[in-house]
Amino acid sequence: MKGRKRCRMHGGTNPGAPEGNCNARKHGGRSAEAMAAARYLREIARLVQETGKVFNQ
Repeated sequence: MKGRKRCRMHGGTNPGAPEGNCNARKHGGRSAEAMAAARYLREIARLVQETGKVFNQ
């Protein structure tokens, strides 16, 4: 259907989520900031574990 905002397969009028949809990032578990924080914590844990191995010899 040219010129109309309808799904050609299903006939629905919803063309998708609105731009700037705030609900799409409700939890943010996979956001760039959360992933960077997880990498930082893993690095600290690795350093602590290596330091413990050095002192326990």
